[in-house]
Amino acid sequence: MRTTKIILIIFFLAILGIQFVPVKLDNPPIKGQIQAPANIQKILKRSCYDCHSNTTNYPWYSRVAPVSWLIESDVQNGRKHLNFSEWSLYEPRTKRKKLDEIKEEIRDDKMPMEIYTYLHPSAQLSVDDKIQINRWVDQQLGR
Repeated sequence: MRTTKIILIIFFLAILGIQFVPVKLDNPPIKGQIQAPANIQKILKRSCYDCHSNTTNYPWYSRVAPVSWLIESDVQNGRKHLNFSEWSLYEPRTKRKKLDEIKEEIRDDKMPMEIYTYLHPSAQLSVDDKIQINRWVDQQLGR
């Protein structure tokens, strides 16, 4: 019983201690927002912007370690791969590649990530959302 108590105290102190590890949860300035029809903007903002823009909405639990570490990593990684807040800075060739990737990720149900939609069910893409995005991507690519 005494050993269990000591282990629980150490665990509690470790959880408390990791709260002091700094995490960078920020929103850099928007440098060039993507231009898309209102219906597409609405879908992208609902399902993509928290990880793929500089307008991330950080919920309360994003400030609690170790969850904060996962969220910071996901957002930084998401922005690195695709950032709708820097879209106009991309070269035309890069935009085409990103549009193809958007279509592929949606087709393969990789985005939005399952862990994200578990906590944000409204971010899940409906069949109609996917059709609208695919049509828009095809239009952008001249298909």
